[in-house]
Amino acid sequence: MREYTKEHARSGIDAPLPKIECFENQFKNYEITISIPEFTSVCPRTGLPDFGTITIQYVPDKWCVELKSLKMYILGYRNLGIFYENAVNRILRDFVKACKPIRAVVRGEFNVRGGMKSTVEASYPSKRRKEKARA
Repeated sequence: MREYTKEHARSGIDAPLPKIECFENQFKNYEITISIPEFTSVCPRTGLPDFGTITIQYVPDKWCVELKSLKMYILGYRNLGIFYENAVNRILRDFVKACKPIRAVVRGEFNVRGGMKSTVEASYPSKRRKEKARA
């Protein structure tokens, strides 16, 4: 197995991916949940495929995400070397940039590999930011 490097850690974070498109929201005060059960990417260290389910929950503000463009965006990960944690956080970053939701959560539940199952969750606004606002 190759030695872990800083390049592994940053792999995929800024790689070009298809654009997430949006359309104008017509309603207020509702939540959308999108489940993507066939997410795939590649471990940048081992080169082995990673599989999982990505779930995106968001409350739209002025824009809703157009699903075909989201599908093409997610398919862009198929051959991308990126760690689970980076994939979930990158999806959240790109999603928020595209549609500017009131709030959003991206959850990645990754299949068992090497006897371990990982779940990674990222939220916007971040939980840390919410805690600071309450203090």
